[in-house]
Amino acid sequence: MKIPRIAYAAYGFALCVIVLDQLTKAWVLGGLDLRELRQIEVWPPIFNLTWVENRGVSFGLFGDGSGRWWLSLFAIAVSGILGWWAMKADRRLLITAIGLVMGGALGNVIDRIRFGFVIDFLDFSGTGFPWVFNVADAAINIGVVLLILDSLLSERAAKVGVAAEKS
Repeated sequence: MKIPRIAYAAYGFALCVIVLDQLTKAWVLGGLDLRELRQIEVWPPIFNLTWVENRGVSFGLFGDGSGRWWLSLFAIAVSGILGWWAMKADRRLLITAIGLVMGGALGNVIDRIRFGFVIDFLDFSGTGFPWVFNVADAAINIGVVLLILDSLLSERAAKVGVAAEKS
């Protein structure tokens, strides 16, 4: 099976997210010793680095830790489906979205398998945003927003195309 060139862009985005996510987590683990310090004030009260062991999904939802392997398998399966979808996609925005979600899901799977939890550390709670998150979580959420945007834009383009054919 030949992989279309545009699909490689999705895989590239995913790889970039995984690398950036794992590098930042290695930094907070090794370089900053955030696990021991628990919190480093960066720009109080707006932004801090705060150690959180997330045993659930994005933003700590379902966080009792009981679903570690199920969550890992689910994220791997979703990433596989997204990888297949990337081979069928032909829009740049869609490809970007797929890559971000895929990379974020796999970045968190790596933590879940290695540690039994996902390392979260980006803390904007001083702004009223209550969750501590990581690069992978941010990529997943941006990717989902881009998926929605792509869907809306492609529906609009389809409607414009149908209207143009009728006139």
